[in-house]
Amino acid sequence: MSKLSPLSQLLEAALFAANRPLTLDELEGLEPDAAAAEVRTALDELREHYDFDGHAVEIAELAGGYQILTRAVFAAAVERAQALQRQPRLSAATLETLSTIAYRQPVGRAEIEEIRGVNSGGVLRTLQERGLIEVVGRGEALGRPLLYGTTALFLETLGLNDLTDLPRAEELTIALQPHRPEADEGDDSALASVEEG
Repeated sequence: MSKLSPLSQLLEAALFAANRPLTLDELEGLEPDAAAAEVRTALDELREHYDFDGHAVEIAELAGGYQILTRAVFAAAVERAQALQRQPRLSAATLETLSTIAYRQPVGRAEIEEIRGVNSGGVLRTLQERGLIEVVGRGEALGRPLLYGTTALFLETLGLNDLTDLPRAEELTIALQPHRPEADEGDDSALASVEEG
C-alpha cells in the first residue's frame, strides 16, 4: 500500500493524541483548506491502511466520533497491561441503575427508585462522579425533579456509537422489571464492560 497522504497523517496524529473520540467536525477543523469530502476520504484511507497492513489498532466509530483503538482480539492482553490503572469496579446496584437510565432516559430519581425499590441517591452520585451519567434537564412534576441521561463517556466505555446500538430491551430484562432485590451478575453482561472502566 502506498504512503499515507499528509492529510491522513494529520488525522492519525490527532486521533492518536486525543483521549476521546473526535467528531467529523473537529477533524475537519484541523485542516481548514481541506473540503469535508477530502477529510472523509483521508479518514477512509487511514482506516484501510490499518486493515491492509494488519495493524493491532483500528479506527472505531464511538459516541458520534472516531478514535484509534486496539483491536478486540488484544483486549485481554491490554487489560493485563493496564491492570494497575483500572478504576474500581461498579457494584451490581450501580450497574442496575445505569441500565435503568440507559433505557429510560431522560429519567428522574423517583422513577429510578420506583423501578429498583431502593434509595438511589448514592448510586446516582457515583455514576455522575465516574462521568457515566449527567443531568439532562428537569421534569414537569412537582418540584421539577432533575432528569438523568447517559454521557458520551458511557458510549465510549461500552464501545457504542449511539444509544441505538444498545442491546434490545427484550435481551436485557433488568430495565423492565419493577423491582429485583438482588442483582444477578449474569444479567448484567451487556454492561459488564463498564466495570472495566
